[in-house]
Amino acid sequence: MCCLLPDTVLAIPPRVPHDKGMSRIPLVGLCWDGSVSHRPGAALGPAHIRTALHDPAGNGWSRHGVDAVSLITDFGDITVAPDTSTAGAMDAIADALDDRLPDQVTPLLLGGDHSVTLPVLRVLSRRGLRPAILHLDAHPDLYPDFEGDQYSHACPFARILEEGLASALVQVGVRTMNDVQRNTARRHGVRSFLPDAWEEGLASLTAGPLYLSIDLDALDPAFAPGVAHPEPGGLSVREVLGLIDRLPPTLIGADIVEYTPACDLNGTTARVAARLVKELVPVLSQGVGERE
Repeated sequence: MCCLLPDTVLAIPPRVPHDKGMSRIPLVGLCWDGSVSHRPGAALGPAHIRTALHDPAGNGWSRHGVDAVSLITDFGDITVAPDTSTAGAMDAIADALDDRLPDQVTPLLLGGDHSVTLPVLRVLSRRGLRPAILHLDAHPDLYPDFEGDQYSHACPFARILEEGLASALVQVGVRTMNDVQRNTARRHGVRSFLPDAWEEGLASLTAGPLYLSIDLDALDPAFAPGVAHPEPGGLSVREVLGLIDRLPPTLIGADIVEYTPACDLNGTTARVAARLVKELVPVLSQGVGERE
């Protein structure tokens, strides 16, 4: 027996029309996982996230009534030969991304391992932007080097801070901070918050341009099992969506990284990543409209 609920109890948000400051957002895959320390495969992440994004079993709309997929311009993938050095890969990704993206855009990047955030910030710096970074992750990624590699996926935010590419770094979801990384955090004034303090972390952001970097292992493995370094006790999907809803309109770019398809269960993590794309696109798009 089917029971229809009365309209009065349906909390359906109104559709946000595209003519209200909505701009197209470039989507780029960064297919590099040569900097991983365990379980490679993140280079395959962008293709699987795109498949989930366009799955006919769903649709392209955000929770708040925006046809998000229709606002995406897909600029394809940037690939790097697997035998490239990690330092060389960072240079190659930055140069290719700088060539591919038009000026004055607000990009959404799909990784790839987390090292790819470094070349993205280098490109933003070339364009005169030095944003604060909101970093969602189980791990702080602040090692001076990891296993002798300064460009490991365990190190990108140490490099970003050393190169002066960010005005501030706020980390949310971190639950593996050790003494080595804590020293880096203290030296650079990093603010790091446990998963259950995500609202406090969001509130600590200052005004100005903002870049969002989401490592999918920020989420609890119950919600996102398809990562190389799962760490219990993480954020829920609903908490991350709530955080996205409260982002300021100064967001100038975002990445979603460290999806490892071989570690996933029934494509669950790919669908989570696709949902994050659908929710981030309207925020990025409206931010472009406000800045124009």
